[in-house]
Amino acid sequence: MSGSTGVVINGDYKARIRSCPSVVSYGSFAETRTHQFMVDGKPIYFNGFNAYWLMCMASDPSTKTKVSDVFQEASKLGMNVVRTWAFSDGGSKPLQTSPGVYNEDMFKGLDFVISEAKKHGLHLILSLVNNWDDFGGKKQYVQWARDHGSQYLNSDDEFFSNVVVKGYYKNNVKRILTRINSITGVAYKDDPTIFAWELMNEPRCQSDLSGKTLQEWIVEMAAEIKSIDKNHLLEIGLEGFYGESMPDKKQNNPGYEVGTDFISNNRVNNVDFATIHLYPDQWVSGGSDEAQAEFVEKWIKAHIEDCQLVLRKPLLIAEFGKSSWSTGYTVKARDDYFEKIFNMAYESAKKDGSCSGTTFWQVMAEGMENWGDGYQVVLDQSPSTAAVISQQSQKISSLNLMPKE
Repeated sequence: MSGSTGVVINGDYKARIRSCPSVVSYGSFAETRTHQFMVDGKPIYFNGFNAYWLMCMASDPSTKTKVSDVFQEASKLGMNVVRTWAFSDGGSKPLQTSPGVYNEDMFKGLDFVISEAKKHGLHLILSLVNNWDDFGGKKQYVQWARDHGSQYLNSDDEFFSNVVVKGYYKNNVKRILTRINSITGVAYKDDPTIFAWELMNEPRCQSDLSGKTLQEWIVEMAAEIKSIDKNHLLEIGLEGFYGESMPDKKQNNPGYEVGTDFISNNRVNNVDFATIHLYPDQWVSGGSDEAQAEFVEKWIKAHIEDCQLVLRKPLLIAEFGKSSWSTGYTVKARDDYFEKIFNMAYESAKKDGSCSGTTFWQVMAEGMENWGDGYQVVLDQSPSTAAVISQQSQKISSLNLMPKE
């Protein structure tokens, strides 16, 4: 999974790296060696964020500066990876208006996101479809199949098993991976600015708790992506729920299952690293602060251990946040929560453990109040949170700059 296509680094970018050593530049594709990410033979660690809205804002000339502003601020704080949506299926601002039909303005927005990320020393994890209804998701795919004559689709979960729907997904993947960026002239599949592809944001198949349906879909789609793009890493988009392959581990779940299996799903050969998400305020709802804090620690420790000893693949804590809509919320509570998770990730990385970084949910630009979900962090307006993030970047940077034998 290594490649020779390099990131062209201009003088301004080099100056930014000198002024902010947390920004790690690399012109080679990342790969994995057991439970660590590697670039050019050296381990690499991450501190970053989610910003699902980037393509939408970039597609509109009146709002595209929000992308540049957030990337610039993130780079100043030493962050080096961003997870975002490379999908918008149907609806009001679609990338894919119907199966195989695309909105070029939105595609140019995604081109801009990739180009700006490169300028600011940030790398991207691009998710390819949503489990949820927002931005279309599996529900839209299933409805498209119904509209085109597949009348017997009774459940949105048939996204994972119906031949017509799977064909739509594969065609969309091919279109995105082979897209030639209108700004850089580089095909997405050949651009090291993209760190990894994600099969789906938070896949769940609760109509089959055995996990068989989702497992087969992951095997098929991971192989499809690798047949088109052998350069990039691939992850599933999992939240981390355990399943039937190791039933004793289900005790770590927050009291229910979702048709995924953290162990067997991530054992698929074409899956390069594992992810977990973390929402104790939703998953342990009604639980005390102490109960939620206990769940967080247990959830992270269990997955770090399993990635290191069972899966032997890297782990990214890909979503976590503290909602301002939750009872007792304060900015200090959010800062303390971030710091706790950052520390757990850093302690693992420092000891050559499996956790190689975090991407919190989520950053927004100023003036995006209507897009908020309670978890948003506006960096310019959140000096204490920005300080916690910057401190983590410095710690992660120390690992990235440390010579390894």
